[in-house]
Amino acid sequence: MDLRKDLCKLGRYMLENQLAWGNSGNISARLSHTQMLITGSGTDMGQLAPSDLVAVDFETMEWGGELKPSKEIPMHAEIYKHRPDVHAVLHASPFWTTLMSCTDIPYVSELFVESMYYLERVAYVEYHHPGSKALGQAVGEQCTGANVMILKNHGVLVYDSSLKEAKMALETVEMTSRMIMTARMSGLTLHALSPATANDFLEHAGYKPRRRLRPPLPDTHCQT
Repeated sequence: MDLRKDLCKLGRYMLENQLAWGNSGNISARLSHTQMLITGSGTDMGQLAPSDLVAVDFETMEWGGELKPSKEIPMHAEIYKHRPDVHAVLHASPFWTTLMSCTDIPYVSELFVESMYYLERVAYVEYHHPGSKALGQAVGEQCTGANVMILKNHGVLVYDSSLKEAKMALETVEMTSRMIMTARMSGLTLHALSPATANDFLEHAGYKPRRRLRPPLPDTHCQT
């Protein structure tokens, strides 16, 4: 698998499907137990080339070459350090999800099949400046309890076992955001399934194996 080409393809897909815009957002993939491949600073998601990706040691935060990695490496690094099961991290600001992030409206996962699976656990992170160590630390503190994080007044962070699964999670959170906000604006009432039905789906429907919460790693991994 050519990871650089796959990340470039994903960046184009995100832009073409309104999951990203301009040079907003950043994506990465795990290279090894200490390295990630991440989009470079200022790169356009829809026009990524393999040379726009930077290999970074997320333990030491060091990289080679002239291109700087995205300023959001603290968030990506914290997830890879805390979640050895994660192989892809996507940060984006799609319209509906970013709109939701600027409200206090909570997510409801019990709406449809994909939302029950991908949005079973959503974490919320209060606003910190993009690229700051404070934001990275806040993400690190919560990333073991969810695979989707809403960054208040900022956007969304999804991370999963593969680029394919992370893309599906991003699409699902944007679709769910659109449904919730459209219903609100239209005066419609969304009828959610019961928690018991959702739990039965996750345990017995055979859609995908239910995610299990991972115990947090030692506090020594919390520093960026």
